[in-house]
Amino acid sequence: MTEFEATPPSPSEPTHTWDSRINGLLFLFTIGSVFWAGHLLMTLSGPVAPEDANWLSGWPFAVPFLLILLFHEFGHWIAARMHSVPASLPYFLPLPFLSPFGSLGAIIVMPERIRSRNALLDVGAAGPLAGMLIAIPTMVIGLSLSEVHPVLPGGYWQEGQSLLYWLIKRLVLGPMPEGYDVHLHPTAFAAWGGFLITMINMLPWGQLDGGHIAYALLGERHHQIARWVRYSLPPLFLYNVWVFVVPVVRGDATMTYAVALSNSAFWLMWFIMTGLMGRFFGAQHPPCEPGELSPRRRLIAVATLGLFVALFMPTPFAQFE
Repeated sequence: MTEFEATPPSPSEPTHTWDSRINGLLFLFTIGSVFWAGHLLMTLSGPVAPEDANWLSGWPFAVPFLLILLFHEFGHWIAARMHSVPASLPYFLPLPFLSPFGSLGAIIVMPERIRSRNALLDVGAAGPLAGMLIAIPTMVIGLSLSEVHPVLPGGYWQEGQSLLYWLIKRLVLGPMPEGYDVHLHPTAFAAWGGFLITMINMLPWGQLDGGHIAYALLGERHHQIARWVRYSLPPLFLYNVWVFVVPVVRGDATMTYAVALSNSAFWLMWFIMTGLMGRFFGAQHPPCEPGELSPRRRLIAVATLGLFVALFMPTPFAQFE
């Protein structure tokens, strides 16, 4: 995700500088947090040898997940540098224990508006496309290391299903027998986490990556679409309430109300998050100078927004008891 000020600084202001020690410190904390999350995944995947019972054992998850984040963020940063747009190094966001990935991703701060629509498209699209260059082959490798097991009556987590994830599963593992599902290897889970984070960043709203791309493609028309996108999130929440909470009310499901609500809450949380982001950073995308995208970039914009559709998960994750 990138952030902009509402108005650019005056020409008399000094060139922007950032203390890269903060970036480095946050990245070190993120490495530790992600390796610890990977270690927990390894212990859940099966018995761990005594010599591997430490946080370094999480490398099959941590290394590919960190690579996906690095490629995503430096895709933005390199594109910004190519267009002479001031941009900070990535600020990685460690989140130990609370996130199954150990991180919330990263942000790059851009204190000036990107004035050219071509540059805006390049900066917005470079991150997701670069990250997917790592995430897709990682998913192929991870699924080839995964095992297919019968679905147990309860006591498991179900990862969200997207069109792209379903297609890769089909190509790598073939048709799934009824009553069976894949037990994700930590490397496959790293790729799935990359899919999830990319999906969220690709929401065509505000100053998320998808907002940059949609504004570059559509200009001021994007503001109306962004409002529709945000107000589609509560219906997604209600859809998941129907799937998880209503069966508990009827007595048709064994999960607790707390678990059912937790399974339903993802899109409600993001409705609240986008509201907060709009309050602090502005709900509308900052304007660009008049101009049109080049034909090649228009195709890239449409294809990249299509990536959001391919990654979309109506229910990102669910717990079954």
